[in-house]
Amino acid sequence: MTQKAKFMLVGLAGLLAGAALTINLSAIADKEAETALPVEELRAFTDVFARIKNDYVEPVDDKKLITEAITGMLTGLDPHSAYLDAEGFKDLQVGTQGEFGGLGIEVGMEDGFVKVVSPIEDTPAFKAGVKPGDLIIKLDDTPVKGMTLNDAVKRMRGKPGSSIKLTIARKGVDKPIVLTLTRAVIKIRSVKSTLVDPGYGYVRVTQFQEHTGDLLAEALSKLYKDNKAPLKGLILDLRNDPGGLLNGAVAVTAAFVKPDSLVVYTEGRSEDAKMRLTASREHYLRPMQADYLKNLPEGVKQVPMVVLVNSGSASASEIVAGALQDHKRAVIMGTRTFGKGSVQTILPIGNGTAIKLTTARYFTPNGRSIQAKGIEPDIVVEDPAMPESENGLGIREADLVKHLVNPAGEEPAPAGKPGDVIKAPPADKPGRDGADKKPVTLEPGEIVSKNDFQMNQALNLLKGLQILQGR
Repeated sequence: MTQKAKFMLVGLAGLLAGAALTINLSAIADKEAETALPVEELRAFTDVFARIKNDYVEPVDDKKLITEAITGMLTGLDPHSAYLDAEGFKDLQVGTQGEFGGLGIEVGMEDGFVKVVSPIEDTPAFKAGVKPGDLIIKLDDTPVKGMTLNDAVKRMRGKPGSSIKLTIARKGVDKPIVLTLTRAVIKIRSVKSTLVDPGYGYVRVTQFQEHTGDLLAEALSKLYKDNKAPLKGLILDLRNDPGGLLNGAVAVTAAFVKPDSLVVYTEGRSEDAKMRLTASREHYLRPMQADYLKNLPEGVKQVPMVVLVNSGSASASEIVAGALQDHKRAVIMGTRTFGKGSVQTILPIGNGTAIKLTTARYFTPNGRSIQAKGIEPDIVVEDPAMPESENGLGIREADLVKHLVNPAGEEPAPAGKPGDVIKAPPADKPGRDGADKKPVTLEPGEIVSKNDFQMNQALNLLKGLQILQGR
């Protein structure tokens, strides 16, 4: 039996422009397929191959034909399975370090165009005003229509300091938008934190990377130190977090739940695809790595918490939100999440290439499949700058062609109980929190805006809990 290094992947749909989805660097045995080869179908394949070689209008290289056949075989399965050439495989491995070259856009494919899922904070795309839901229709002067997603991403990558022109179609805007972006080395610090009020901490996780767990521990210790007293409440912001390392999600959850609590489990056809990951050091640390969660400030596992999510919260973010919700450790607030509930395994196939193959579905501790449904908040709070009922840009897994179905069916759960929905204030009435329908912008050095309506609703809830508890 052959042995191949396999990597578990829980990133969002599509690829990062100038980046790569993150992976868990654990080796698992690969089992040989026991299914008999379909002789008739393979004969048809060789006939088509021969016809192309002999009759196509121009000569075609054998390697190109085989590569395109493999690509089509994988992309025809679901939105997340894919062929990775040598460059793509290398970029994927580099991406776990949180540093890469490019524009900083999480992208997918829709109707032949590149669709922006989310720009990454503090990147050229974010600063240029690229928005979720934008359709990239041209790269420089080359139309995107007809390109594969990998080809489009390759064109967006390049040497830091070089420029690329994006032509964008945006819902509600009559004419295409042309933006010139300068590529950069993207360095993302995946955890940011601040005190939003005396006694109330705010932590934002932008992606789940190799060092997210220890950065979270560092951020929590700093919050308690800066507050000079135990926190009264904590906001964990997972909005627009596309996912990443599976053990990073386990680490973040483990910081807040009891030791050895179940975080997530996976189910697939092979025994290798069946895992149960708990809040224990062997499931979030590398061998011989010091346990950075061991010396967390006292009270972290009991502090009242609100977790903020939206349609851009995917995969690893949904694992964390689902686990904290099932363990009744936090109130989940915001809008329904993306619904990426499948696990991709990276299988090297030689010559520096690999395939990214969907091998399992993951489930929350209470047995809920997130696939194509997402996590329903305990309290639904619309983003006043972009209410999902109005903007039409809240794309989710269920909107992707050939997405895996949820084993329990795909009728979405009701969006909160009656009375649990906090509507965005009217455009002409900012409301008590100063929120309006203009995009919230951050001042230099600011971690979260004081006019962030959803954050302020989370803060109000935490303060209300303090009053109810008589503190």
